[in-house]
Amino acid sequence: MPDLSTSLANLETTLGPERIFTDLATRNLYASDETPHQCIPQAVCFPRSHDEVLLLVRWAYTNSIALTPRGAGSGNVGGALPAPDSLVVSFECMTRVLEFDPDNRLMVVEAGIITDEVDRLARSAGLMYAPDPGSGAYCRIGGNLAMNAAGPRCVKYGATRDHILGLRAITGDGREIRTGSRTSKYATGYDLTRLLIGSEGTLALITEATLKLIPAPEAVATLRLCYTSTRAACEAVIRVMRQPIVPCALEFMDARSIDALHAYGDVQDLPAGTQAVLMVEADGDTHTLPDQLTSLVRALEGPGLIESQSGFSKDEIQHLWTARKSLSHAVKRIAPRKINEDVVVPVSQLADLVDAIDRLGHRWAVPLVAFGHAGNGNLHVNLMVHADNTDEMARAAACRCELVETVLAMHGSLSGEHGIGSEKRHFLPLEIEPNTLALMRQIKAQFDPAGILNPGKKLPPTP
Repeated sequence: MPDLSTSLANLETTLGPERIFTDLATRNLYASDETPHQCIPQAVCFPRSHDEVLLLVRWAYTNSIALTPRGAGSGNVGGALPAPDSLVVSFECMTRVLEFDPDNRLMVVEAGIITDEVDRLARSAGLMYAPDPGSGAYCRIGGNLAMNAAGPRCVKYGATRDHILGLRAITGDGREIRTGSRTSKYATGYDLTRLLIGSEGTLALITEATLKLIPAPEAVATLRLCYTSTRAACEAVIRVMRQPIVPCALEFMDARSIDALHAYGDVQDLPAGTQAVLMVEADGDTHTLPDQLTSLVRALEGPGLIESQSGFSKDEIQHLWTARKSLSHAVKRIAPRKINEDVVVPVSQLADLVDAIDRLGHRWAVPLVAFGHAGNGNLHVNLMVHADNTDEMARAAACRCELVETVLAMHGSLSGEHGIGSEKRHFLPLEIEPNTLALMRQIKAQFDPAGILNPGKKLPPTP
């Protein structure tokens, strides 16, 4: 383990003692993310600017000290879990809006700004920042960039990488780089912007981002549809995604989700016989929105539909979303620990995936609750377990492996929006062929030759 006492003293002199904390209380606060694991770092650093991050990375490179970048620590795959003997680099003090240019529909921000704050500022000028991760009220842009975060609106507007014009970042050996441009069209050089987004802080530390903004819709309307079976709901999803009106949200809840809501939630108005629910939203101008909803309802109607409700006002929409908003709390009542997989398959395979999830739950005697972004084929499959039950945890591990194999056999992927982190990296060789993985390791070595940036994340260990 490197002796940090002298080198940390030099860093404190450069950045100021208020930027570096080595006390155990602070280190404990930053020792974990949303996974159940913990690793206490050697120190926690709070840079205030790009220049301070540059000094920090160059210091770490010179002293061979690993750095673990951190936004809000809200990820659940171990992306912000400190590596052994590392320093946590928290971006929570870098929250400035460096430029807001409504005429060119862009905003330049530091990596630590909260995602919803970006959207609120954009909407003050009739624009919006489209990515809407579920943790938007507290997650930070840097973390969204690291994981290529998404959310319900992804079905219409795309994920984080689809709304980034350019980046400012620092590689693992202390080189400053800029990627992309300020224009919506850009065909110069390699697309390093999209390479860095989703790289989980393993290639460079992103300090600033130029965000693409789009016009905010005038109005939003919501549909809640209840079906007699999950297959009926999934077939409705396929019909929706074949017709020309793209919803701005298309969310799914399976039969176990409904059971959890009935047992532990505060939802009382789901009709008898409901085995699956779809939440569908459309947005646009006030004149054409009713026609959009008519087209969507036409596609959603079919065998197995029990009930369809619509809402146009804020109160009506909030009421219809009650079941979905109550689900997380209800699911946690099933068992104290949740193993969350966010697998994704082609939309045409969604019904088969839901059927397979049901079979896996019965085979391994592990409660599986599936819900999520049906329009993208992206489901959050939650294995509900008791961490102190050794037999149950072993069954859950086997169930998880079979789930991954099933998803990949359907031409799907390990992760739709949560990333890989430390929790899923051992699965990566099942999806990515050896030559491709070898090229990824070479890219990592070019950006981070000493391997100090977020080690133990994203890529599996070298054979």
